[in-house]
Amino acid sequence: MTVKEGRERFINSWGSLGSSWGISRTMAQVHALLLLAPECLSADEIMDELKISRGNANMNIRALIDWGLVYKELKPGERKEFFVAEKDMWEVFRRIIIQRKKKELEPMLKVLDEVSSVDGMCSYSSEFCKVIQDMKIISNKADSTLDKLIKADNNWFISKFMKMMK
Repeated sequence: MTVKEGRERFINSWGSLGSSWGISRTMAQVHALLLLAPECLSADEIMDELKISRGNANMNIRALIDWGLVYKELKPGERKEFFVAEKDMWEVFRRIIIQRKKKELEPMLKVLDEVSSVDGMCSYSSEFCKVIQDMKIISNKADSTLDKLIKADNNWFISKFMKMMK
């Protein structure tokens, strides 16, 4: 396999994984392209490489900037904006966790808190309360674990992970 073929396969696979993770395929492909790029790319270069429209490129670049995974970079003498991906994989992992937690876990915790004080006694209420309470316990543990991961440094995580693998 050539580097070009490997690069294309990675970009397409990252795009497919992205849709499994709840982000658009194109957003994940833009991220993959910028991860692999040896230097910053303009929106035009991203459009050409991925065969996408200007609007699609700009929308996905902005989303990646909002996630903290991509940054604008200025080139002296150029009027165009250029973009570069965060290359530190631990930092990428942390930022994805932060966004997923904010978009998925925190809203769920809020709903669980709201519905855990349901009134009424019927055949459904005891089962309802038990399920909600169990979900709250697991969700709060997940929230606490993710908070620790976000605050942890790379060495701590790798050492804990390696201990678990033994």
